[in-house]
Amino acid sequence: MTKYSACIEMLFVPESADPVERVRLAKAAGFEAVEFWLWSNKDLDGIERVLGETGITLAGIVAEPFAELTRAGDHDQFLVGLEKSRDVALRLGAKVLICQSGPLLDGIDRARQHDDLTLAMARSADVLQGSGVRLGLEPLNDLVDHPGYYLTSTVEALDIMDKVDRPEIGITYDLYHSMVMGEVPEEVVGNRARHIVHVHVADHPGRNQPGSGGLDLKRPLGWLAAQGYDGFVGLEFRPTAGTGEALAQMRSSLS
Repeated sequence: MTKYSACIEMLFVPESADPVERVRLAKAAGFEAVEFWLWSNKDLDGIERVLGETGITLAGIVAEPFAELTRAGDHDQFLVGLEKSRDVALRLGAKVLICQSGPLLDGIDRARQHDDLTLAMARSADVLQGSGVRLGLEPLNDLVDHPGYYLTSTVEALDIMDKVDRPEIGITYDLYHSMVMGEVPEEVVGNRARHIVHVHVADHPGRNQPGSGGLDLKRPLGWLAAQGYDGFVGLEFRPTAGTGEALAQMRSSLS
C-alpha cells in the first residue's frame, strides 16, 4: 500500500493560507503524513501542536540554507544550517531532510563540482550520524523548472551515493523531474533503489496532479515498491482546481 505525503506548499493552498490549517485539512482528507519546504518561515510551535493534535507524521522538510554545494567554500555555511535543520526535524519527528546541489558553476570544471558535491554529502553524513535523520539529495530538471541547475542526472546522484556509502545520505527521487529529463526510472535507478530516501510525484506538462498530463506514474511507483521502497511518496504538485478534485483525479490515475 503506497504511503502518500501531502506537500502543504502546494496542496490545500487554494483552501487556506495557513500551513497549520493545511495540516488539519490533510488529516480530514485522509492523509497520515505531510511535508513542507522551509521550516524557517513556519510557526514551528503551531506545527508541532497540530502534528500532535492530528497524529499526522511529518515526512520531510528542506535542509536550510540553500547553498552551492558544488562549491567547497559554501559547505561550512550549509553544515551549520544542517545542524539546525536536523534539530528541527528531530523536534517535529521528520526522518528526512531534502537538499539540492545548487547551480552548475561557470568557470569551474564539472568534475571538480562533482567532487565538491560528493564531499558535501560525506560531511553531511557526519552531522547526521546517530540522529536517525537522513538527507536526500534531489536531482531536478533544468529543461522546465530549474534552468542552470547542476544535478539533473539520477545516475550521477546515485554514483555519488555509492561513493559516499553512508546510511545517513541518499537521494530524493522525484519522478516528475526525472521523467521530464527523459529518464526511464527503471533504467536509471536499476539495482540502486536502496539509496532512495524519499519520492516525489507530479504530472507533465504543468507539474499538476497525476492524471492531468502524459506521464505514466503508476508503473514506476509500482516498480519502486517492488524494489523494496517503502517510504513516503510526496505529492508535490499544483492542483489545477480545488485540492479535493485534484486528489480524486490522482487516486483514479494511480489506483
